[in-house]
Amino acid sequence: MFRKILLLLIAFLCIHQLKAQNQKNRKTIKTTRVANAPKIDGLLNDEAWENAEIATNFVIFRPENGKLVSPEYQTKVKVVYDDDAVYISAQMNDPDPENIPSEFAVRDNFSIADFFLVTINPNDDGQNPFEFIVQITGNQADAKVSNGNEDLNWSAVWDAATKITDKGWNVEIEIPYRALRFANRPVQSWGFNFHRRLEKLNEQHTWTHVNNTVGRWTQYDGLIEDFRNIKPSTRLNLYPYASATTNTFEGNTEFDWSVGMDIKYGLTENFTLDATLIPDFSQVGFDDVVLNLGPFEQQFTEQRQFFTEGTELFNTANLFYSRRIGASPIDQFDVSSTLINQDNFDINNQKINEEIIDYPGKVTMINAVKISGRTKKGLGIGFFNAITQKTEATIQTRTSTNNNGTITEEINTRKEVIDPFTNFNILVLDQQFNQNSSISLINTNVTRDGRFRDANVTALDWHIETKDSKYNADGSFRMSNISDDVNQPNTGYTFDNSFGYDFENWFWELGYNSENKDFNSNDLGILFTNDQQTIYGNLGWKTVQPTKNFNRIWVNSYHNLNYQHFSGVYTGYNAGVGGSAQTRERFSFGGNFNYGSESKDFFEPRQGTTSGQFFIQPERININAWFETNSQKKLEISADAYNTSFTNNPKLSYGFSVAPRYRFNNQFSLRYRLNYNKTLDDQGYVDETDDNIIFGFRDRKSYTNTISGKYSFSTKSSLSISFRHYWSSVKYNSYANLFSDGKLYPNSDYVGNDVNFNSWNLDLNYIWQFAPGSQLIAFYRNSIFNTDSDSRLDFFENLDNLFEQSQRHTVSVRFVYFIDYNKLKNIF
Repeated sequence: MFRKILLLLIAFLCIHQLKAQNQKNRKTIKTTRVANAPKIDGLLNDEAWENAEIATNFVIFRPENGKLVSPEYQTKVKVVYDDDAVYISAQMNDPDPENIPSEFAVRDNFSIADFFLVTINPNDDGQNPFEFIVQITGNQADAKVSNGNEDLNWSAVWDAATKITDKGWNVEIEIPYRALRFANRPVQSWGFNFHRRLEKLNEQHTWTHVNNTVGRWTQYDGLIEDFRNIKPSTRLNLYPYASATTNTFEGNTEFDWSVGMDIKYGLTENFTLDATLIPDFSQVGFDDVVLNLGPFEQQFTEQRQFFTEGTELFNTANLFYSRRIGASPIDQFDVSSTLINQDNFDINNQKINEEIIDYPGKVTMINAVKISGRTKKGLGIGFFNAITQKTEATIQTRTSTNNNGTITEEINTRKEVIDPFTNFNILVLDQQFNQNSSISLINTNVTRDGRFRDANVTALDWHIETKDSKYNADGSFRMSNISDDVNQPNTGYTFDNSFGYDFENWFWELGYNSENKDFNSNDLGILFTNDQQTIYGNLGWKTVQPTKNFNRIWVNSYHNLNYQHFSGVYTGYNAGVGGSAQTRERFSFGGNFNYGSESKDFFEPRQGTTSGQFFIQPERININAWFETNSQKKLEISADAYNTSFTNNPKLSYGFSVAPRYRFNNQFSLRYRLNYNKTLDDQGYVDETDDNIIFGFRDRKSYTNTISGKYSFSTKSSLSISFRHYWSSVKYNSYANLFSDGKLYPNSDYVGNDVNFNSWNLDLNYIWQFAPGSQLIAFYRNSIFNTDSDSRLDFFENLDNLFEQSQRHTVSVRFVYFIDYNKLKNIF
């Protein structure tokens, strides 16, 4: 199989022997070494800038791609360096500097404000630059880019300052060498580009022209030459922390504290070790929990910084779902099934009853490390390891003895392992070439102590483009092996490949995906379905230049033919067409029309796809639409609505959301969002009794109210609020048995329960960046969770019922301090 895949890729590469992008005419300037570093204050009056060569003649990137910027909005950039850092200054002309949008934000967040962005690519490979962004307010953000995808979770410690003048505004930036990865060579030339965002014009300018008709934006860097005799510094950064947390619930207060450290260490000029020792995640945000009645788990976003920063290599082939680490116990052997509960005395005149008195909801992570980097020849190497400790449930055993009518009791406790000591590993090799292509090999391994299951998954992943970036092949081949004491070792596989085209206005893709019944990547990844195969394709058109009335227009259509892999049975067809547009006044809107044929669903019955049992999902038509007003205005409104109807079926689904945001001033803004969804006569799995699979006919509705807001005291200090109340109720009208033909037949004997589900969270968060890389964070959370069967309640009655439940109050303070080894070394 691997040989066929490689031959297919080689054949594809030989189809188009086209000329690479012309780099002979790329913009190039020389940098200057300075004896005295400029003062980072935004004034641009330092001696260091006097003889520096100027990068100017910026062009428009969007909306009018390639047009030269007029002199009144031109930008002039200079780059100098010394033994410690690269320094960048930019003078940005604006005829009306007093009215430049300047909404405040905090580190790594964007707002309605002009910004200056620099990309630096020391390897000049066209694929992996570093990004450093400064807004006119002085707020900073940074990112690590891979294949055109920005990882804004990556953070470095650097300095910047801005100044508004009568000609526009200035910025000065200092980027220490410890924030970059580059080779130790006597003379170097680095890929650079400079971007400038003008909010009031809705424009983005770049130093070198980025052609939006073909290729990725990272392939169009200019070149800055003559970095001489610079050496990579020792990249050792320490982030010691201390935190304290109190939890109050049902009158009981628990106090916890923790100290630990995160470490970043440059192993070589291109590779970095990240480690978290005694990790503390007490201040992560709440999950958007919903009532899940479907056959698949709910996927949550990762909010722990260690798992969000610098993980682009480990996300190759979608095999890494970091929430598996430190998640709920797996309880592979179902501890509850081992409990002994006797109603009567046995022949030994004893009666034994057991109950679980403590079942931890989370697994504790002991530590985690990751090593990642990329060689000068484009080979990316990543290694990840995390360890979680053994987790046990506590079971209380109550033994009653009848001794001639006298009953005595003996109470003991025992422990049962519900999640063993576990080792998680990932190894990635990713070779990039041609500034637009890569082939990757990735292996994930989960090894558990004792009788619990182990898992190993390996994937070959590729994205290959012709040298002119017009045609591409994208795909992967993945294999999994699961072994445990319950099931025999089994091996599964998937294959996916598509051929595509993207040039100027048109783009299309045609592909095939196949997943066999045994493929399972869920021990360290997340997989919702297997045992299926799909022939898919899409065709689309987009504008590359604005029209008289629109900044951009985009339309697309898709088609999928679906089959079960195990049997080859045709399961259904779905297709759709959609589009979006933005007017010159920045009013955005769009919509979709989707069709799904009657289909065989092998997952909803919960019997395993190879059982042959399926449920016939009815033919459906879905229409949805959305709009968003100009975000520059004080009042911005976004809204969407949908309606789904079903042929020859009483089921009907509809809903809407509306989200106004008001900016009171540059420091204070609030956003409210209401989501409402309702489904009548929904049909889904409920239970199993004897030989019957029970489905229910149910009416479902849900409300989600969210409020988010921030008040920025400065770019270093802010107070934010995040509130969410999710309410969902389910009322069952009748029940039915699912037969082997996939149809439902009435069951008047089954008695089930309605569902009333609430999740309430209110977070207040204060952040103060008191020094570069150092923070003090104060956090408060109020949370309530409730589920019962009282689905008859209206909205306000439900709130009254919710507030009768116990509330959890969490208060946490966390102190993080940044230590640069180089500065520490100089002190001592």
